Amino acid sequence: MKNSLLSNSDKDVVTFFKLLEKAVEGLDSCRSQRREVLNGETYLTDKELSERLRISRRTLQDYRSAGKIPYFLVCGKILYKESQIEKMIADGYKKPIGEYL
Repeated sequence: MKNSLLSNSDKDVVTFFKLLEKAVEGLDSCRSQRREVLNGETYLTDKELSERLRISRRTLQDYRSAGKIPYFLVCGKILYKESQIEKMIADGYKKPIGEYL
């Protein structure tokens, strides 16, 4: 193997730095999507939950007013505990007629 100096125009160097840039972009994307948790729980905003459930924010408001969905009101901000929402959805599962599982 011969020893030689690499320059910034060398094909391997250019490829390496392009891959490095993509890795940094991927990490930045992950960091921006990361959610902080409180005591191991993740809380969703009104907007996030409506997007996940594919319902309007107005429908969420109706569910809250009717007492159909659990939520927290913190300094005027409405938050939903993700685990409670998942449990509510699981509890609402209805088996089709004829399903014996």
